[in-house]
Amino acid sequence: MDKKYTIGLDYGSDSVRSLIVNVETGEEVASAVFNYPRWQKQMYCDASKNRFRQHPKDYLEGLEYTITKALKQAPEGVAENVVGISVDTTGSTPVAVDENGVPLSLTPGFEENPNAMFVLWKDHTAVKEADEINELSKKWEIDFTKYEGGIYSSEWFWAKLLHIIREDAGVYRAAYSWVEHCDWMPAILTGNTNPKNLKRSRCAAGHKAMWHEAFGGLPSEEFLTSLDPLLSGLKDRLYKETYTCDVAAGTLTKEWADKLGLSTNVVVGVGAFDAHLGAVGAEIQPYYVSKVMGTSTCDMLVAPMEEVGDKLVNGICGQVNGSIVPEMVGLEAGQSAFGDIYAWFKQVLEWPLKNILAESKLVDENTRQQLINETSEKIISKLSAEAKKIPISESGVIALDWMNGRRTPDANQALKGAIAGISLGSDAPRIFRALVEATAFGSKAINDRFIEEGVRIDGVIALGGVAKKSPFIMQIVADVLDMPIKVASSEQACALGTAMAAAVAAKVYPTIAEAQKSMGSGIEKEYIPNPENVKIYKELYKKYTKFGKLVEPAGL
Repeated sequence: MDKKYTIGLDYGSDSVRSLIVNVETGEEVASAVFNYPRWQKQMYCDASKNRFRQHPKDYLEGLEYTITKALKQAPEGVAENVVGISVDTTGSTPVAVDENGVPLSLTPGFEENPNAMFVLWKDHTAVKEADEINELSKKWEIDFTKYEGGIYSSEWFWAKLLHIIREDAGVYRAAYSWVEHCDWMPAILTGNTNPKNLKRSRCAAGHKAMWHEAFGGLPSEEFLTSLDPLLSGLKDRLYKETYTCDVAAGTLTKEWADKLGLSTNVVVGVGAFDAHLGAVGAEIQPYYVSKVMGTSTCDMLVAPMEEVGDKLVNGICGQVNGSIVPEMVGLEAGQSAFGDIYAWFKQVLEWPLKNILAESKLVDENTRQQLINETSEKIISKLSAEAKKIPISESGVIALDWMNGRRTPDANQALKGAIAGISLGSDAPRIFRALVEATAFGSKAINDRFIEEGVRIDGVIALGGVAKKSPFIMQIVADVLDMPIKVASSEQACALGTAMAAAVAAKVYPTIAEAQKSMGSGIEKEYIPNPENVKIYKELYKKYTKFGKLVEPAGL
């Protein structure tokens, strides 16, 4: 019998990756990556205003490039035996579309308009709108935020689209509906882009758009129009039904089959968020936190529906039946910045390189560039090595991990980061260590919230770039959490989980659990807490929480 393969298409913040997986063994036979060219130039973005937009052309070009390249690298005969493709993306990353489901930035007159593009997950331009949603929800007869942790975020669907239509009358008039990135990609591949008919992701709708069975779907028309009359009628142009990641959205169109070198029999699964399918790829188990550790973090936990019952966890990013693993309640939390904080500090330290050394006449241009590149590449690893030598709490520096606001617990994207306890002896490694500890403390705050709200945690499974690349950071997180952390073996857990979902959508396996058994990559490493460090970090965590309580109400 011919081997069967699925493709996991993983859209991250900076790039898209295609991974081809043998559905019987889980062998990752080929992969390819495409960096978004417009995003790399930071086109359509303004970091000073927390505006981050992405052009759909980056997504479409990456789709074709990565799949065709991965197939060329794969052994002969693989293309003919691909049975399914599924897609994961960042989120909430919505876009305004016309009546045919075409993003406005692909239509005449809107090609260069950032408001007509996908609003990336970390875009925080809608803080005011999120505040208004929260204020109205608390007065309304039904609190539509109650399954979203009780606090709506500026990172999410309704706040973002409301901000855009208020700011841009042209987009408001031209927008027939709005579509999440994870819903648009399967719609493109299957040819069903009609906003009223395309299959919408349960995880996107439930965690970011206040969709829930108890409400009969999305928030009521009365609620939305009370929020702003500009939202009048939009609900009817959105959706009522949502679908889990094990459901087929359709099959490849002839156009895309020809472009990609695949068959029109290839099943395309319903899309989902990258972190959710990353949890699947890392073989998430009930009551284990699956922690995606990259530019930000996303912390997922699944539990049997009958055990969660009516229990609501306050201050997280929602709990939705079937959002991560079908037939389980999916609970999501996370930090708005994790690796991004280290990247920010690196950029601060790089300033003399890019603004002084780059202009030096003491060495030739080629040598200058080599020096800049070598130094930049070694900054984080050297900082980690030196910071590791510093005894815990010796420096007295304490930091808050809110450089990009706070996602959970208790979303507040208006918050800013802070560093205290700096002296004339506070060098770069000491400040870096404080930043790493701050991100670990932010992780502990999330774990503590789950436990305080009656949801136990039996273990932690980590995946993502930080988990794979930094033993220094991972050991500190294990010490702060006082829990062992297992690291998933796969370098591409999100794409692997997406390939697993594709295998279920294509009916190779009946359930996600069965796909995980055959296709899982296992655990690569485990970090065990150091008992002495645990004791010290418990005291430092008290300082972190005290510092946060001082800074937050001050609105600094």
